[in-house]
Amino acid sequence: MQAIDTLTSLFRHHRWANLRLLEACAALTPEQLAATSTGSYGSIRATLEHIVTAEQSYLARISTGRRFPHVEGAPPMTITAMIDAAGATGDGLIEWAPRVQPDDTVEITWDGMARAVPKTILLTQAINHATEHRAQVTALLTQVGIEPPDLQPWVYFDEMDR
Repeated sequence: MQAIDTLTSLFRHHRWANLRLLEACAALTPEQLAATSTGSYGSIRATLEHIVTAEQSYLARISTGRRFPHVEGAPPMTITAMIDAAGATGDGLIEWAPRVQPDDTVEITWDGMARAVPKTILLTQAINHATEHRAQVTALLTQVGIEPPDLQPWVYFDEMDR
């Protein structure tokens, strides 16, 4: 396995885990995708789309300083569109993570007030946010009788080491 810097390694695993989960969910029925549970974001499909659209927003802020242009009232994304988007944002985060410097900020309006937010916080949020919601989806998969994919870094390492 080729040696890579720490941030690149973290974001490569992040991209792999997002894609592995989305690909596993591509085979689900509409009823399974609609499964939800107390304590989760929403249905499996809604949670997956939330992961993807949030990541589009984080990458847009990091790379351009601007919001991602989500279309209000757009139809729900298909799983295929989510896979494509997660691949693209995953690649973008892998590219940007090692370039972000500790003093790089982006202006975000938060509770009606413009604030300079360190881009490092957005990188941290991208990983933590997706990890939390991936765990919710894997729990929902188990609830509907589907064995969720193993998203641990150990499995990632084994796959990348081959």
